[in-house]
Amino acid sequence: MNNLDPHCQAILEEYRQAKESCDEAAVKVRTMLEKVFKRSGLIVAAIESRVKTESSLAGKLELKGSKYASLADITDIVGVRVITFYTDDVDKVASAVEKLFKVDWENSVDKRKLHEIDSFGYMSLHYICSMDGFPYRFEIQMRTVLQHAWANMNHDTGYKSGVEIPIEYRRSLSRLSGLLELADEQFSIIRADLADYRRRVQALVASGNLSEVPLDGDSFRSYLNMRPFDALNRRIASMNQAEIQETPLMQYMEVFRALQCKTLGDVDKLIKEYSEGAFQLACYQIGLTDLDIISSSLGPQDICIAYIVHSGAGKPGLKLLLDTLNGAADSNAMMAEILLEQTSNLPFMNQ
Repeated sequence: MNNLDPHCQAILEEYRQAKESCDEAAVKVRTMLEKVFKRSGLIVAAIESRVKTESSLAGKLELKGSKYASLADITDIVGVRVITFYTDDVDKVASAVEKLFKVDWENSVDKRKLHEIDSFGYMSLHYICSMDGFPYRFEIQMRTVLQHAWANMNHDTGYKSGVEIPIEYRRSLSRLSGLLELADEQFSIIRADLADYRRRVQALVASGNLSEVPLDGDSFRSYLNMRPFDALNRRIASMNQAEIQETPLMQYMEVFRALQCKTLGDVDKLIKEYSEGAFQLACYQIGLTDLDIISSSLGPQDICIAYIVHSGAGKPGLKLLLDTLNGAADSNAMMAEILLEQTSNLPFMNQ
C-alpha cells in the first residue's frame, strides 16, 4: 500500500468508508437470488458472495489504479457467484438476474461465446449490475459446477504458479477442458431426454396403455397418481367405517418388481386379479376388530400377500415381501408363518 499514489490512496480510503454498505449489499444480492430461485423452483449448487478485501483492492490499484477515477469505476468490489448443475440453468439464472437488477451490458461479458476451441480457459457468464439504494456496481458470475471446478484447477495449476506452463501440459489441460465441456453438455442432454421420457410415460399412463410402460420409478409414481388401490382400501375401511391414513407407497415398486412385474400393465393385472383375495385376507385380519384407522398400504400389501400364497411361493416369498417392506429381520419369518396360516383356508385359495 506504500507504493500507491495519492489518487489510489483516495480510492482506498473511499473503500474503507463504503466497506460496511458493501458487506450489506453482498448479503442482500445473495438473499434476493435465493428467494427468486426458491419461488421458481430452480435448484442451484451454490450461491457465493464476497466483498473484495482491502489488500486485494490495493494490489489492483497498484497495477492499474490510473484507469479508475473513483471506487465507482471498479465493478467487482462486490461479487456474487451462482453455480448451477446444468449448462441450460445458467441462462435461467441470467434471466432472473435481469429481472432483479439493472445490467450494464457494455461491461458484461459472456465468456461462453469467447471460448476458443484450443483454449483451456473456463466458460462463464459475467454480468455487471446495479440496484437501487447501493451506489456501486457489482459483478454476478454464473457458471456450472464443472466450469467452476475447471476454473479452480486452472487457477491453481496455471495462474498461481506465476510460471508459463510447458506446451505438453497445456495440451493435457486443453483435452481435460474439452472433456469437462462435453460432460456439461451431456448432463443437460440427459436431463432433457429424461424430462421428455417422463412426459411420454405420463401420457401413456393417462391413456391407459399400461402394457407399453416399463415399471420404473417415474412410471410407478405416475401410476400411483391414478390411485389404483383406493377402491380396495375403501372397501376394507367400510367394514369398520374406518378412516384411511395416507402413507407413501413408492416402496411397492420394488415389491412388484420382485413379483416379476415388468410393466405397469403387469402391476394393473395383478391388482385386478388379487384384490378379491386381498379383501378376504383383510376381513380375516380386521373384520372382528374395532379398528377405526387403516393405512393406505394395507390394500397393496394384502394384494401382494394374496398373489404370493396363491402362486405357491409360500413362506420364502412372504418373508421376501416383509424383508423388502420392513427391512430384513428374524421376526419376518415368524410373521410369514402367521400369514401363511391366515390365508390357507380363505376362499380365493381354492380358485
